[in-house]
Amino acid sequence: MSNTDIVLRVEAMTLHESIPSEGQPDEAQIRRALAAVELRPQDFAWIAVTGGNRALVPPVIDGRALHRVDEVQAIGRGGLTLAQRDAAVVVSAGSGTAVIAATRDGARHVTGTGVGGGTLLGLSRMLIDTVDPAEIDTLSRAGTDMAHNLMLHEVLGEAIGSLPADTTAVNFGRVARHAVSARREDTAAALVNMVGQVIAVIAINATRAEQMRDAVIIGHLVDMPSVRHVFELVAQFYGASVLIPEHGGAATALGALQVVQDRLR
Repeated sequence: MSNTDIVLRVEAMTLHESIPSEGQPDEAQIRRALAAVELRPQDFAWIAVTGGNRALVPPVIDGRALHRVDEVQAIGRGGLTLAQRDAAVVVSAGSGTAVIAATRDGARHVTGTGVGGGTLLGLSRMLIDTVDPAEIDTLSRAGTDMAHNLMLHEVLGEAIGSLPADTTAVNFGRVARHAVSARREDTAAALVNMVGQVIAVIAINATRAEQMRDAVIIGHLVDMPSVRHVFELVAQFYGASVLIPEHGGAATALGALQVVQDRLR
């Protein structure tokens, strides 16, 4: 919905580029994506396409086959590759969040949430008048979520389970009780904290339900250091293995490429 990712495999070298998405996927968007890296469809033996509404793209472009790849399989395969794992719960944190149980034999969707990067940007537009991820990230790291959130020690008077007393008990619970004096930085921090916590807790719970060891979080939301920090804190609190590989935004496109390579062998 938000980004179009291109992974190029040229001999032994793999390159990644990302551009903003514009409308529904179609032949023009494929040409625009390749033009961003100064290439054309005929420069390749074939092209793999995955993601939302992939059925809208034609089967052939400039004489080159467009192979449509199921997004669940692409997410699973790409996440495992980047994390160097044979099995894991792969969490695609993009505009929304999809949770995939993946092994080298295949992948299946197990759960998810509508809370994701789109949620963060939408609420940021309403509350701090920006949809720029870099600005939200900078503001968040300069603020404190406690201006809006209630902590466990305020609600329960103590820690609970593995969660320390200064952990969030109620997101935006303080402002629900009374008006607060909060800076844009504090609101950004509270938003990042809420979105990151929801995704990380779902990831950890799904990993335990699937009886797997690792959760792997990919997608462009992990481009934001502030969000990664929340993921890491939640993992620490629950004693869970949450892996956040580099270049997570490329994972789904990489997985699509690998799935088609396997088909053609």
